[in-house]
Amino acid sequence: MNPRLPLLLSALVGLAATAAHSARKDEPAAPVGEWRHYSADAAGTRYSPLSQIHRGNFRDLRVAWRWTSPDDALLKERLDLRTGPNEATPLMVGGVLYTSTSMNQVAALDAATGKQLWVYNPGSYGGVHRGVAYWEGPRKGGGLDRRVLIGTKDSYLIALDADTGRPIPSFGKEGRVDLTQGLRRPVDRNLVSVTSPPVVCRDVVVMGGAVDDFQDRRQMPPGDVRGFDVRTGKRRWVFHTIPQEGEFGNDTWRDGSWKYTGNTNVWTTMTADPELGYVYLPVSTPTNDWYGGHRPGDNLFAESVVCLNAKTGKRVWHYQIVHHGLWDYDLPCAPNLIDVTIRGKRVKAVAQVTKQAFCFVFDRVTGKPLWPIEERPVPPTTMPGDEASPTQPFPTRPAPFDRQGVTEDDLIDYTPELRAEAREMLKTWASGPLYTPPGRKRTILMPGWVGGASWAGAAVDPETGFLYVPSITNAMYLTLKKPTGPNADVDFKIDEIGNRVLGPQGLPLFKGPYGRVTAIDLNTGDHAWMAIQGDGPRNHPALRHLNLPPQGVYHRTYVLVTKTLLLATQEGGWFNEEVPTEPAKLRAFDKATGQPLGAVELPAHPTGAPMTYMAGGKQYVAVPVGGSGKPAELIAVSLPDASLGR
Repeated sequence: MNPRLPLLLSALVGLAATAAHSARKDEPAAPVGEWRHYSADAAGTRYSPLSQIHRGNFRDLRVAWRWTSPDDALLKERLDLRTGPNEATPLMVGGVLYTSTSMNQVAALDAATGKQLWVYNPGSYGGVHRGVAYWEGPRKGGGLDRRVLIGTKDSYLIALDADTGRPIPSFGKEGRVDLTQGLRRPVDRNLVSVTSPPVVCRDVVVMGGAVDDFQDRRQMPPGDVRGFDVRTGKRRWVFHTIPQEGEFGNDTWRDGSWKYTGNTNVWTTMTADPELGYVYLPVSTPTNDWYGGHRPGDNLFAESVVCLNAKTGKRVWHYQIVHHGLWDYDLPCAPNLIDVTIRGKRVKAVAQVTKQAFCFVFDRVTGKPLWPIEERPVPPTTMPGDEASPTQPFPTRPAPFDRQGVTEDDLIDYTPELRAEAREMLKTWASGPLYTPPGRKRTILMPGWVGGASWAGAAVDPETGFLYVPSITNAMYLTLKKPTGPNADVDFKIDEIGNRVLGPQGLPLFKGPYGRVTAIDLNTGDHAWMAIQGDGPRNHPALRHLNLPPQGVYHRTYVLVTKTLLLATQEGGWFNEEVPTEPAKLRAFDKATGQPLGAVELPAHPTGAPMTYMAGGKQYVAVPVGGSGKPAELIAVSLPDASLGR
């Protein structure tokens, strides 16, 4: 008998209490042209029905306005502060954009002009932040209560009046809730933060959070997910991502490791189905990312998709995508919710893309996979005291959307000489198929922790059932060692780690394409097309004479779908500085075929996902840029009046 079968059966039994939950629309539909959630809507589609910008006029796009982040002025005043890239995607509600900054400030802007309307500074200075959430509901005594919610670097949940930017006194304590309080053990505020926006479903604010990945200690803060009343800030429920004694899944943490292990958090964005009243969690890796000797067992609900009832926090269903994770293959982005037609039957689906380049697709009501998922044997670990899972889940459909594992066939092969040199270099590394565990020898992981899909996530077209997933073909290397010193609390820790594996003459060890967008038809599970993103190293001195086609660049790509186009932007070289930075562009593709339809230059490289909206009769596309020592801005492009016949 499969040892995991009882867990699956228990998960299905858990559906009984919630399957009869009546579906209702708990949220009013947003007016066409607005963008009310980080990824357009609660379902995380990154889709807009706008069509003013289309293939016939896309090349006419021009910069309409530029807004300078208040972080720039703050950094001039506070020379002790440092910031990361400007990653926030704004919301648009009622003609106003709401966004956050890397330093956790919140700003409201006129959507048509970019004029700043207000700024709120919580004094919670951080490194990156990806956006805010919006909620509205009837106000006692009449009128509309409109709120902007942000989770901060120092772990506060803050509710602001959307019209004034002032904290709402009746929420928590003077507008804020301390997220370090009410957990099952004391938490060091320096080890926890919030970098992604919460999700609001049925008047409950669902909060995840980030927990430091690089501490050399067994006991770390828990990554529990909690629900708070959107009006009062009162905690409604807590979901233990590491099941405690007596809870379902506790037996997957052997030797009492559930008592002290932490992380297993939801640091990225989440999605929700307001009609079902369900929220979908992409859960990350437990302490620590690379060595599991202190946490024997499969480790539920680590690296799992978990569906919760938003009102109660009760588990509806789950699926563990990685057992006993040793690769930092935490789920990097929100699951995409979309209705598809499978063999003539309409299905409410949820698709989760992963760092290891899989797309897992489930019925989002029941958790049943839409196509079989097989448990296949994977390599054992060589690390003392650890025991890797003998199998891992492999979806039978869709096929992987990027390269997995390492073989000689993957090596750079642009010339016989480069291939021969790469073959000799590979012999000096430890490598193998997907899920080869790291060890004391330099081990190549393909994809690496910045490979496959990332927090940039995927987009879906609700009209066609297509999913568009950007990915990076990027290997990394890792070694582990025994720590030294009187305060060592773990048996093994990271010795060295590298985000790139270089080969002959500084070229990548592996062949391209290095950046791509793959279109997957979720009605069939088939790949529809793949489009390469960026020129890549073809102008390298060793390759220039070969006249190669574009090879792609392993910089993060962000996608956005409209009724007429697939739009894509790509980061510059802030993360991988050795990669030649190509011109900053907004590119358009045919949604059905992947055919490039043109590109317009941007003043700076995007650092976060774009969004689109309608204001004053014009469709705009807004893109965050800068940060990390460069001017942080929000740039909006639109069509000139002449292109609109004005």
